[in-house]
Amino acid sequence: MRFCGSPPAKTEDSMQIQSRRAVLAALPRRVWFLFTALLLLVSTSAQAQSYPDRTVRVLVGYAAGSGPDIQARTVVQQLATDLGQSFIVENRVGANGTIAAHSVVQAAPDGYTLLFSSNGIAPTPYIYKNLGYNVFTDLKPIATIGQLDGLFVLVDAKSDFKTLQDFITAAKQRQLLYGSPGIGAAELFSKAAGIKMQHIPYKGASEVMTAMLGGNVNVMFVTPPSVMGLIKDGRVRALAFTGTKPFLAFPDVPLMSNVLPSFAPIGSWGMFFAPAKTPDAIVETLNAAVRAAVKNPKVAAVMQRDGYFPDDRDIAQTAAFFRKEVEATEAAVKAAGIEPQ
Repeated sequence: MRFCGSPPAKTEDSMQIQSRRAVLAALPRRVWFLFTALLLLVSTSAQAQSYPDRTVRVLVGYAAGSGPDIQARTVVQQLATDLGQSFIVENRVGANGTIAAHSVVQAAPDGYTLLFSSNGIAPTPYIYKNLGYNVFTDLKPIATIGQLDGLFVLVDAKSDFKTLQDFITAAKQRQLLYGSPGIGAAELFSKAAGIKMQHIPYKGASEVMTAMLGGNVNVMFVTPPSVMGLIKDGRVRALAFTGTKPFLAFPDVPLMSNVLPSFAPIGSWGMFFAPAKTPDAIVETLNAAVRAAVKNPKVAAVMQRDGYFPDDRDIAQTAAFFRKEVEATEAAVKAAGIEPQ
């Protein structure tokens, strides 16, 4: 019999529990650290093996229907098929894709929120004073989808500019306007041509196109995928292509470098990123999946149509490529005299 208020009798189970606690408490701090690290490693490995087990969000910093959006959706659709899980694209437009990038930087590093960006991300550390994140330490490059050799320089087909030289001559006589989601190729062109244009910012290429066709801006620089139909229909005129060789679908469009020998060719690329602390095993899964996706015949056909040529980089090569591109852009931005805003 046990009277009220007397201590409870110790059972064999409770004594074993207390004994285990005493043993654990006596472990040295270093052993505790190793034990915790082992648990974390096991947990991360299990997470990577089951990845993905729910919907993956891919943020794109450009408008629906833009070049990067088309490329992202093409690859993401194949990723969903290959990995057996839903991948959805969300457009977070504006400021050279930095709004989307900032959202991914702040997301949980679990592989379920990714970024897809064009090379528009490369100059952002040098054209924005308060970016809010570091492109090297807060983002982890996953894989590239390929490289695009150049951009089109477009004007309204109704404009008086028949050639690039016509445009340069006019820009030396009066103020011309260019529209874009950020600062980049147009400023480098202005530097090479010895002109000064006024920048009118827009959230995406589709908005710039609407403004140009409405007479609100004079020119735009854009990747080919989203505008090839407009060129074919005669609604816009391509004055030049900024690549190293003529664009396959429009070989008669002159190269920028043929008109301005001092102009260094400018192309583009597409890349997937994850938050910096995303487990390596998940990033490896995604890298392998992206590289396989772009080799799929249907995906490869879209890429070739849009002027991309494939690459096949592992994670280390992707990170090295990204760093090289960003650092090269820094030199170009400084050479063009672009001041951070």
